[in-house]
Amino acid sequence: MSGELKSTLAPGAFGRVAVLFGGKSAEREVSLKSGQAVLEALLAAGVDAFALDVGDDLLQRLAAEKIDRAFIVLHGRGGEDGAMQGLLECLGIPYTGSGVLASALAMDKLRTKQVWQSLGLSTPRHAALSSEADCQAAAAELGFPLIVKPAHEGSSIGMAKVGSVDELVAAWKSASQYDDQVLVEQWINGPEFTIAMLRGQVLPPIRLGTTHSFYDYDAKYLADDTQYQIPCGLEPAKEAELIELTARACEAVGTRGWARADVMQDASGRFWLLEVNTVPGMTDHSLVPMAARAAGLDFQQLVLAILADSVEARG
Repeated sequence: MSGELKSTLAPGAFGRVAVLFGGKSAEREVSLKSGQAVLEALLAAGVDAFALDVGDDLLQRLAAEKIDRAFIVLHGRGGEDGAMQGLLECLGIPYTGSGVLASALAMDKLRTKQVWQSLGLSTPRHAALSSEADCQAAAAELGFPLIVKPAHEGSSIGMAKVGSVDELVAAWKSASQYDDQVLVEQWINGPEFTIAMLRGQVLPPIRLGTTHSFYDYDAKYLADDTQYQIPCGLEPAKEAELIELTARACEAVGTRGWARADVMQDASGRFWLLEVNTVPGMTDHSLVPMAARAAGLDFQQLVLAILADSVEARG
C-alpha cells in the first residue's frame, strides 16, 4: 500500500508553498501545533515552504507573497468549511485537501448526516436544537443518554453527554455559545474507531480508548492515558466492512486528498457514522499520522503525499 501512497515528486516540483495555519476559530491552538509540524516536515524534505498565520491581513499577505500552492492546516471555521478553499479558488492558488463543496458539507454535521441517510448509510438518530422546546421534543423522541454537539465545530469543542432533560437544556445553551445550530444525537454505547483516507485509499482503522465519558478535547490533545489500538482488533470481515463504509461515507461527501472519519460500533456489531473531518489534526497526538505509520509512511512522507495530491488533482 505504502508505495502507492508515497509522493514521487521532487521537492522542487511544489514551488513555493504557503502553510496556512492558526486562524481565528475555536481550534486555533490545535492548528498552530499542526501547522508547525507540517512546516518543519516540508522544510526538512527540501520544500520551499513558509508559514502564514491566517489573520485579518490574509488578503494582503496572499497578494504580497509569491505562492505556488497552499497547504491548508486550518481546523474549524474559516479554514475547513469551504471559505478558505473558495478564496484560493478565486485567486487561482492550488491547495491541499477537499474542495469548496465537500469542505462546507463536512463541516456541517447535520447536513452530512442527511446526505448519509439519503444513501442508506448508518448514522445515529438525531435532532436539531434551537430552543428549550426542541430539547423537550428531542428527549421524548430519542431518549437518553444523548450527545450534544455544535453543528459546525470540531475537536469535540462544545460537546457534552447528557442523561436528563435538564442536562440537555444546559448542554444546548452551552453549545449555543459556539454555534447557532446545535445537534443532538442518540448515544451509541460501544467502541469508537477513526479511519483516515489518503489519496483515495483507506488507511488502517484505529480503535480509540479513553477513561473519559467520550473522546473529548482533553482526550484528543492533552491526556496521556488515551489508548490507540492499531491494528484495531476487529475480525477481518468486520474491518473490511468498516473500511468500505468509510470509503462510501467520504465519497458521499466528496472529500479529496485526505480526510478522517469517526465511527461508533454498537453492542450488536453495527457501525454508525458520526462525522468526517477534511483537515484532520497533525499534532503529536493526532490520528492520521498514526494511521499513516501503520501503512508504512512516516510523517514527512505523509505531508509530501498530501501536498502531491494538490499537484496531481488540480494540475
